[in-house]
Amino acid sequence: MIKILLKMMRRIFFLIMFCLLFLTCSGDSDNNGDTKGNPYELKEFTEQDATMAIDAFNNQFLNTSTQIYYTKSNKEGVAAIWTQAIYWDMLMNAYKRTKDQKYYTMIENFYLGAYNYYDKYNWNNPIVWFIYDDIMWWVMSFARAYEITKDQKYLDYSITGFERVWSGAPGIDSGSYDPVNGGMYWGWKSDQRGKTACINYPTVIAAMTLYNITKDDSYLDRAKEIYAWSRNVLFDKSSGRVADHKVGTNPTNWTLHIYNQATCIGAAVLLYKETKEEQYLNDAILTADYTKNNMSDSKGILSFETGIEQGIYTAIFSQYIIRLIEDGNQTQYIEWMRYNANKGWSNRDSRNLTYKDFNSACPTGVIEVYDASACPALMQVIPSKK
Repeated sequence: MIKILLKMMRRIFFLIMFCLLFLTCSGDSDNNGDTKGNPYELKEFTEQDATMAIDAFNNQFLNTSTQIYYTKSNKEGVAAIWTQAIYWDMLMNAYKRTKDQKYYTMIENFYLGAYNYYDKYNWNNPIVWFIYDDIMWWVMSFARAYEITKDQKYLDYSITGFERVWSGAPGIDSGSYDPVNGGMYWGWKSDQRGKTACINYPTVIAAMTLYNITKDDSYLDRAKEIYAWSRNVLFDKSSGRVADHKVGTNPTNWTLHIYNQATCIGAAVLLYKETKEEQYLNDAILTADYTKNNMSDSKGILSFETGIEQGIYTAIFSQYIIRLIEDGNQTQYIEWMRYNANKGWSNRDSRNLTYKDFNSACPTGVIEVYDASACPALMQVIPSKK
């Protein structure tokens, strides 16, 4: 009887200890009460953390053979063509932040890898480049690569890609630009003839970046025209929300996405920086405020989406909110962005990967490159406190 009681007592003891251990490992809510089980303490990220984040991202997703990015952390698939340009931007931003030669080398290696994979940047190959905005994301990145390296090939690809989108290709299409009703079409097929924010605002950004490089007034003129059309059709001047698209005579579709908010901000800031017209800066501020107040949670954490490739949207937002902060001198957004970066980084996993939901611990299994891009992208552009 005594032996049975001792066994029962030992079982109860071990059960209590197991429960205590489980509670300890699971963790409590952080000081803000909005996450469970943070694997790391919520604190200010450092420059070393920013380097760790981008290196972990590249170690997990960059294919060292092809030099472009996998779809998944288990090194399967090839990430969508338009998102590859965003990862290239991340490499450029890492170089600009650190001036480390290894990132400069990676910029060139990525270019060569994509050159071989995407038909040598043959913009007239309709199988590889089948949507206007896919090309325009690359046009922007090529222009930025030229600004960093002064390598003429990057500028050449940016210019030819821009003209391919604007004017079309013989035997394929007549171009994205609508000379009659204004604006830019998303694609050339019959089911792609909507005019989306994801081609119109990037066109403005690309045109302004090329103008800044070449001082060719035609780019400035086109940027102003497309921005004006977008402002009249895709922009809510009273709130700062950006519509997704408009198709024909149908009403504007006011589906909201953070990357559209982002490129609207970027386009407005670039025009403001050149023209000094306050309307552009006011538009950018209104758009950023709407994103903070209506597309973030009560503590300011940016929202995320679960659709295909949509995890990358916050990475795109980081590319353009920093332009408003620095070029628009709107430093009030720094702490908001730092809080997002700090929260995402505190929820990293043992691989130092982060997740698109900054409030949640990064899943420990297979994740997609899109969903892991937001926090490292943000950390490359937002200055740390340390």
